[in-house]
Amino acid sequence: MALVLVFAFVVVVVLAHIADIAAGASTSEELPHRRFEYKYSFKGPHLSQTDGNIPFWIHTGNAIPSADQVRITTSLRSQKGSVWTKNKVSFDNWEAEVTFRVSGRGRMGADGLALWFTTAQGLDGPVYGAADQWNGVGIFFDSFDNDGKKNNPAILVVGNNGNLVYDHQNDGTTQALGTCLRDFRNKPYPVRAKITYYKKTLTVMINNGFTPDREDYEFCTKVDNMIIPSEGFFGISAATGGLADDHDVLSFLLFRLTEPGQQPPPPDSEIPKEEKDKYQEEFQIFQQELDKKKEEFQKEHPDVQGEPIEDLYESVNDREIRQVFEGQNRIHLEIKQLHRQLAMILDEQRRYVSVITDDVAKKGTNAESGQVSLGTVITTQQEVLKSLNELRNSFYESLKQIGLTQHQGNAGGMGTYESIQHFNDIKEHLHTVKRDVEHLVQRNNPAEKVMKCPEVPPMPSCLSTVHFAVFIVVQSVLFFCYIMYKSQQEAAAKKFF
Repeated sequence: MALVLVFAFVVVVVLAHIADIAAGASTSEELPHRRFEYKYSFKGPHLSQTDGNIPFWIHTGNAIPSADQVRITTSLRSQKGSVWTKNKVSFDNWEAEVTFRVSGRGRMGADGLALWFTTAQGLDGPVYGAADQWNGVGIFFDSFDNDGKKNNPAILVVGNNGNLVYDHQNDGTTQALGTCLRDFRNKPYPVRAKITYYKKTLTVMINNGFTPDREDYEFCTKVDNMIIPSEGFFGISAATGGLADDHDVLSFLLFRLTEPGQQPPPPDSEIPKEEKDKYQEEFQIFQQELDKKKEEFQKEHPDVQGEPIEDLYESVNDREIRQVFEGQNRIHLEIKQLHRQLAMILDEQRRYVSVITDDVAKKGTNAESGQVSLGTVITTQQEVLKSLNELRNSFYESLKQIGLTQHQGNAGGMGTYESIQHFNDIKEHLHTVKRDVEHLVQRNNPAEKVMKCPEVPPMPSCLSTVHFAVFIVVQSVLFFCYIMYKSQQEAAAKKFF
């Protein structure tokens, strides 16, 4: 009996200890409280105001704010730009979420993009478009390999106390507190970075932009026991060099973090009462003026009452469909132009055949060898006419398919899959035309067949097969060069849609 009581007591003690451990673990894993700070953030769709400025932010250099993004630098050489908060941030713990795109036409890009938290606004300078010798921390998205070690694109965390000069030659690797290799250029979806400073620990998480999942973050780097200024400005800067990329920032969201158990600061604690009353009075005046303008507009335009304002603007789907139809119209016009050129070539070849046939009819007393040569030339010309007629029929079929596609799109709207399918059909027809012309050129290669026209003393020499083959080859080369040039122009134009 005593043994049973001892065993029960031991079991109770062990269970109590396990419960204490579980309670401690749950307390340590409790997440901090997050509060969104709109005065230190920006995002679309109404990112900029009518005057081109961003509320609570300033932009410098080549930065261009728009309704849905801020283009820090364009894909031109030697560009610099930045955006900075107007007011200082005085948070002990914070978390910043940045959504951006870095895109360029080349295999390599330059120079990169940087996120800042510094005691002063680095409006201009040599470090990714911002000032050097900063006091604070910078998270650098370096896309150019300056040291030639093939360790770019990379993400670096570099701290500075105001005395350190950034090491450009080594891509800052000698000064980096943390780094990771991530390719953030030319991704199908926007790249997202989450920078968390909590309990003197800086953590960088990256969403590589391979999926539309916004929460698909992966660990990049972590810096423990990092001391940064208690007050500072947040900023984003970018720069280009000999190579150039478009650096677009879609959003910057800042959150204040509060440790579990602590009371979060009330929303109105930072605004003095006098300033709050002033803003409230201005808001009421603005609201009254807006109501008056609405009433006046409704009186002047009674027919548009109740219509949603979204119907006045083009949606994303409408824009995509419009771009598809515009591309089809351009292809339709180009194929019609090629059709006219083929018709001209056919007329020219018929004229040549008629001239040679007349010469043969008038000179029936030619030598047998001459007659055989002229007969071969006529046969070759007839084959050329037959091949060109086949090319003409192929282009005619392409024109019919494009016309049918446009008719279907205008009748009920065409899906993206059907548009791609019709473009593939057109591409296959053009490849068929290319193969036919190459076969024709191989059959009429002057290196293999050299035929001489008969020498008739009274009459000038007729068109030789060599000259005709050269003419056909030149025409074919010019034709396909024109097609390749237009295709490259269309591909370059579609990149920016």
